[in-house]
Amino acid sequence: MKKSCLVVTFVSVFTVAGAVYAGGKHDHSHDDQGNSSGSHDMGHDSGKMFLEKKEIDGYQVSFHVMKAKPGKEMGGSHDFMIKVEKDGKALTNIVMNTKVIHPNGQSETKKTMKMGDWLMAGYDLGHSGKHQLMILFKTADGAKHKVGVYYSVE
Repeated sequence: MKKSCLVVTFVSVFTVAGAVYAGGKHDHSHDDQGNSSGSHDMGHDSGKMFLEKKEIDGYQVSFHVMKAKPGKEMGGSHDFMIKVEKDGKALTNIVMNTKVIHPNGQSETKKTMKMGDWLMAGYDLGHSGKHQLMILFKTADGAKHKVGVYYSVE
């Protein structure tokens, strides 16, 4: 019963988080090289790295997306990796779920697996368009935090 309540809570929060995040103010300004402010938001076909950092509730969250190496796919064509830091130190005692809303409106959620200081989930992100990547994490103090970014594929 407790597990099913937790699942319902996470799904509910992700549903609300998507609507809240989608309706919020987002900085989409670009410099000369097409990079969003504070990020390296490149299409996956460009061969460049996607790394974007966000701050939420005093935590620094790094979002990193990279194409999975052939034969090393862990649930999808791309690795969606997240690192959460506080005062320059990576937090390793957090529980996190991820959600991706694909360009066609379909969404899926996955739990993360630990990879050193990073948490990771595999998703198929190779198709063209803008993917909304969201996370919900719970810190050791019991507080919940949610934040997201967009990942575009050309």
